Amino acid sequence: MRATARDAPLGVFDSGLGGLTVVRALARLLPHEDIVYLGDTARVPYGTKGADTIRRYSMGCAKHLLRDDVKAIVVACNTASAVAPELLRAAFDVPVFSVIDPGAEAAVQASRTGRIGVLATQGTVASGAYPRAVSTVSTRAETFAFAAPLLVPLAEEGWLEGEVPRLAVRRYLEPLRIHDVDVLVLGCTHYPLLLPVFEEETHALLGPTVTVVDSAHATAESTRRSLAERGLLAEGRTRPGRIEISVTDRSPSFSVVAARFLGASPGEPRLVDL
Repeated sequence: MRATARDAPLGVFDSGLGGLTVVRALARLLPHEDIVYLGDTARVPYGTKGADTIRRYSMGCAKHLLRDDVKAIVVACNTASAVAPELLRAAFDVPVFSVIDPGAEAAVQASRTGRIGVLATQGTVASGAYPRAVSTVSTRAETFAFAAPLLVPLAEEGWLEGEVPRLAVRRYLEPLRIHDVDVLVLGCTHYPLLLPVFEEETHALLGPTVTVVDSAHATAESTRRSLAERGLLAEGRTRPGRIEISVTDRSPSFSVVAARFLGASPGEPRLVDL
């Protein structure tokens, strides 16, 4: 890797724009890092695709990011994180981080009883990725994962407060009651937008001591540690980091939706062809 690798940008990709919640968390923790984000919006969602297709799409996204000379890649898509990271690590000479492992590690650390709940998309739940990741961290922990598909369109449409998201979140938390979990993992990059609703409804329904793990924040924390261990942090840089966004399809609602996830104006994206 080049001597100037620490000054290179950090690459992040997702099947759509939800991964911008990870970029938001990264920018908060690493304010001097440049970040290049790729949203494969022409082929979203990945969750309905087969594993081989997701791996192929992920390879294409990673190859595109490497054209920008990124120093590491964050797979900010739970579905891709379930099947693609090992392939990417074998193929490319840069560190590759997923969103699932950090969420699992944070959950195990936060749990007192070893009973961990996960809400995610149907594809992520069906992959079994979270139970596998949790068992890698602790063989004593049990994972109870359920799909919460309606929360993605709610986040996309900006229904982030009020009765509609509250009732939807409560509906998806209900199956976890019988499992007596003491940690809830938000296993989709869209869900952090609903964090206040999740915390309120989780404490009301599952108990006031249940910890809600934001996988976007956990991923940012893990990425910061991993970059530091490898000597890849942009140390000494005083200017704010730059965020550059590329997409494979630009919808009319891009600016509104991207700003919602990023928490700031996304600027004009680059339109790219993979």
